[in-house]
Amino acid sequence: MGDESRARESIPEFEALGIEAFTTTRAAGTFGLAGTDPVGEVMARWTALLAQSGASGICVAPQVHGTTVLAHARPWDGILRTPPADGHATLERGIALSVTLADCAPVFLAHPSGAIALVHSGWRGTEAKIVHQAIRVLGRAGLSPDELYVHIGPAICGRCYEVSADVRARLTGETSNRPGNVDIRSLIAEQAAGAGVSRISVSASCTRCDNGTFFSHRAGDTGRQLAVIVAKQ
Repeated sequence: MGDESRARESIPEFEALGIEAFTTTRAAGTFGLAGTDPVGEVMARWTALLAQSGASGICVAPQVHGTTVLAHARPWDGILRTPPADGHATLERGIALSVTLADCAPVFLAHPSGAIALVHSGWRGTEAKIVHQAIRVLGRAGLSPDELYVHIGPAICGRCYEVSADVRARLTGETSNRPGNVDIRSLIAEQAAGAGVSRISVSASCTRCDNGTFFSHRAGDTGRQLAVIVAKQ
């Protein structure tokens, strides 16, 4: 994966919790299987990343812009491809959760106990408040929202993300008769705060503005970066 400092954007706020969380960059190569890179090369990146993480296994799902967040209760070895979902959660240390991205926002959730969750939130997931679903999944284990840390990673920024009048109205709740720009990450942060989370941070990186560093669907890229979170054993 090359120089680690160039190959990922990490989340320092999570390190004190014993949790490693990051989003890969172009320097790490694409982790999407639908791009132009040979599948063997892509899977080699997955295998190398898993080995570097120290986790026993890593999960990935076909993403459908829905609100399903899968809870993983038992460790496994290797790469686990799950049924369609847009998020994962676990109370177990040593399990790596992942989502693929190229403009949508990765939302990382962490608890001091080592419980973690990760969701993929594009405009549909944001409209449906998938971050609330992740908070609910962790809440079933007795974890209070005010104990959680939330970080919203590299994604397309509000200056770059123009949407149709319909989508704009659906996301903002305001009447709109023309296309306009929407800041997805700001909306997600507001949703997390509304659910009771007080420790919220947001990446300064935009996948479109910083297209030399990140893949961007809006820029025409077929590559995908990977967001990963794992509580160290």
